[in-house]
Amino acid sequence: MTTDDRIQRAVELYERAVFGGDTDAPAEALFWTGCFHQVVGDDTGTAVPLFERSLALAERAGDRLTMSYALRHLGFVAHMAGRLPVARERFEESNRLRREVGFPAGVAANLIGLAYIAAAEGDREGALALLDEAADLADGAAAHGIRRSIDEARTEI
Repeated sequence: MTTDDRIQRAVELYERAVFGGDTDAPAEALFWTGCFHQVVGDDTGTAVPLFERSLALAERAGDRLTMSYALRHLGFVAHMAGRLPVARERFEESNRLRREVGFPAGVAANLIGLAYIAAAEGDREGALALLDEAADLADGAAAHGIRRSIDEARTEI
């Protein structure tokens, strides 16, 4: 048994002991831990492996909402690194999942990210169309905070 196999086995045993049979909880916990490191600690290096592990566990558990969160934050990482096609792919996949689970406010939030990507690629018209769609969704979901972000993005773009 390799060291990696031992580590993986230890993680599985720990997750079983801590979370019992709840297969969604470890993915969600890892996501929020990664989110803390990314947003509060400005520590992407620590956050990325947590998001990746969260995504893998959420996929295994069929937890589409947590998958969408992990993908969104991995999209931010790719965007900040200038890897726009990867960022777009992650935001789009997150949106697909969010639409499936009926989370329009989350779709609106992702459309803001996609608008910034479109603008960075020189497609201002496409970016503004994405913000129009985001505004419709945010208004329908009474997502006032997201609406403010849309208005800020529209000003910046």
